[in-house]
Amino acid sequence: MTSRLPGLLAAIALVAAFAASPLSAHAQAADTTAAPAAAVQAAEAPADAAAPAAAAPADNPYGLKAMISHGDAVSKGVLALLLIMSMGSWYILMTKLWDTRKLAAEADRVRGSFFKNPTLADGVKGLQDGSAFRFVAQSAIEASEHHEGTLTEHIDRSSWVTMQVDRAVGQVNRRVQGGLGFLATVGSTSPFIGLFGTVWGILQALTAIGVAGQASIDKVAGPVGEALIMTAIGLGVAVPAVLGYNWLVNRNKSVMDEVRTFAADLHGVLMGAAIRAPKA
Repeated sequence: MTSRLPGLLAAIALVAAFAASPLSAHAQAADTTAAPAAAVQAAEAPADAAAPAAAAPADNPYGLKAMISHGDAVSKGVLALLLIMSMGSWYILMTKLWDTRKLAAEADRVRGSFFKNPTLADGVKGLQDGSAFRFVAQSAIEASEHHEGTLTEHIDRSSWVTMQVDRAVGQVNRRVQGGLGFLATVGSTSPFIGLFGTVWGILQALTAIGVAGQASIDKVAGPVGEALIMTAIGLGVAVPAVLGYNWLVNRNKSVMDEVRTFAADLHGVLMGAAIRAPKA
């Protein structure tokens, strides 16, 4: 019995070893498969955590907002001047567009109805108060009725009326052309004002390089970005002003031709027949 006991113990130990080896292999396989899964989760966790941060847009440190926030007095002054010039240009463009449209519409009404009235007095009453055509008509009629005086008697009646009509047309033309000088000034000077901002930005960049002692990108990018923004704004102010100026000049020529035609016809009527002037 005792002689068989060591053999029995050896057999039990061998069976236990074989039974334990599959469990350990399975555990190692589980650890092997769990490790990549944990690594994947660890890799995905920062990505998921970084997703909200990536979704939030970062402020551009070299854009217009940064220039306004961190720019000096010169750059802000140039920007304010360009803004005022742009606002003035667009105001003139809109108001002159409205004025010329109103004048052209009135010219169509005058062409179709004014000279069909029985008298010039009735025609003047049908014109809108404060309009250019009413101003020219009243000036011509007043000159025709008040051709007296020691000095004006040396001028014949036709020449006197012609002079007064030309003066009235000239006043209308000055009102129509008002503001075009500002557009021409903006169109010719705003690129150079933007260029001044560009030169100032480059000077600031060179100063930053000299102070830092090295040409690092963070020292150069900000001032150079401001310089490029100033150039773009200067061109953005100049182009609408130049285009608007040329467009308004051609439009004003068209409406002023209508006013001059009306004045010439009115002069012919005044010289051809007697009229009753409207009472004040």
